[in-house]
Amino acid sequence: MNVNVVGVVKIPIIDLVATGKNIKRIREASGISVRDIQDVLGFTNPQAIYKWQKGECLPTIDNLVILASVLGVTIDEILVTDEDDTGDGEVILKSSDINVINAQW
Repeated sequence: MNVNVVGVVKIPIIDLVATGKNIKRIREASGISVRDIQDVLGFTNPQAIYKWQKGECLPTIDNLVILASVLGVTIDEILVTDEDDTGDGEVILKSSDINVINAQW
């Protein structure tokens, strides 16, 4: 099978720990408590928020949208990505991949 390489794309990787620290930093700078976020999101307990801040997991997309709004920032300002210069995280796009991507749209 003949495959044409059309380019290399760097895939950003979300740094969970750095993102968690960022959530905590932004929250504290905004003067918003964990309890405030818990109430806005309708959580019965704050464990999920503490897990986000520790970098154990990320908020779901809908909670991330709400969190960004509550903190007065964009989602991009919350998430920290680790762009690796060693080649990790690179995906080689082949012409067959582009056909699959186009078919999904």
